Amino acid sequence: GLVHGAGRRSTVTPVQKVIELLENMVNKGKEEKHTEQVQFAAYKQFCDDTTVDKKRAIKEAEEKIEVLKADIEAHTAHAARLTKEIAGHDDDIATWKGDMHAAGKVREIEKADYDAMHKDYSESVDALMRAIAVLKKQAYDRKQANSLAQVERLKALSLVPVQAKRAIDLFLQQDPEGLEVSAPEAAGYEFRSHGIIEVLEKLHDKFVDERTALEKAEMNSKHAHEMLIQDLTAQTEQATTDRGEKAETKAKKLQAKADAEGDLQDTTTTKVADEKYLSELTATCEQKASDFESRQQLRAEEIEAIEKAIEILSSSAVKGNADKYLPSLVQGRGAALAQLRAGRAIAPQERVAEFLRARGESLNSRVLSALAVRVADDPFAKVKKMI
Repeated sequence: GLVHGAGRRSTVTPVQKVIELLENMVNKGKEEKHTEQVQFAAYKQFCDDTTVDKKRAIKEAEEKIEVLKADIEAHTAHAARLTKEIAGHDDDIATWKGDMHAAGKVREIEKADYDAMHKDYSESVDALMRAIAVLKKQAYDRKQANSLAQVERLKALSLVPVQAKRAIDLFLQQDPEGLEVSAPEAAGYEFRSHGIIEVLEKLHDKFVDERTALEKAEMNSKHAHEMLIQDLTAQTEQATTDRGEKAETKAKKLQAKADAEGDLQDTTTTKVADEKYLSELTATCEQKASDFESRQQLRAEEIEAIEKAIEILSSSAVKGNADKYLPSLVQGRGAALAQLRAGRAIAPQERVAEFLRARGESLNSRVLSALAVRVADDPFAKVKKMI
């Protein structure tokens, strides 16, 4: 029964066990190779997608930086232009205020001159009217001599011309003695005032006309001053309004400039960070791709080496010898059979182990080196235990 059971188990030869081990290694290697391909494909997709995103972000940042720089330049230029315009408004406002002040002073002088002149004319006109009235109403006599004082006062008026003053003197000197020596019955003497009255009336009319012209000139001067002040005030108010609007716009432009400069700094910082990240990502992805290609190449060569080992073990000569001799070894006798088994079955195993060890060293493959050690182990150890 034991021999019969051992016979059934011996149908799977030690060489076939090694082939089975190698085939399992091939399948495992191919599975791991495929798994790594799937994993790397996902990682490569991440690299590609992230690279596209970062490049787009960097390009958008570059475009935004150009726009921001242009905005900053425009805001700076606009603010500078407004500064000059505001300074111009300030100069104009100061000039116009100075003009209004000066015009006010001139107007005060003109008004004072007018008032004084108008007073002189009015006093002169009033005095002439009184003198004329006196001369027309009176008859010249001693009793009324004092009334000529009205005529005498005309000589003190500054506006009365010299010629008129001489005429008044001549008139007053016409009766050197008559006031004291005339006969009592002569209540008066011939009134010779017709000439002087005519002079005084002409002078009166002249002063009235000149006063009227003075009043008209004053009215025109006052109106011109009011129009000048009105015009200067309007210009000053408009300039003040324009200055205020431009100052407000300037403040907004400077704020916009400051905002753009802050945005530029943030955008530049982000762009630099993105460029650094992209550079590091590119280097990492390239390194991982290189490592992946190396591992894939190594796995492919490892699989190829193992398949070659299987081919060696599965060659017709080896397989024939194994199928012919190895199953009968279990049914043979003692040490002779063991010696035969060792002499015929270990040779191909050693060839495979040596092949795998050489390929392991050539490819620097720990997998093949470890597998060579396993294949070199005595494949009949388990068979011996089964006999």
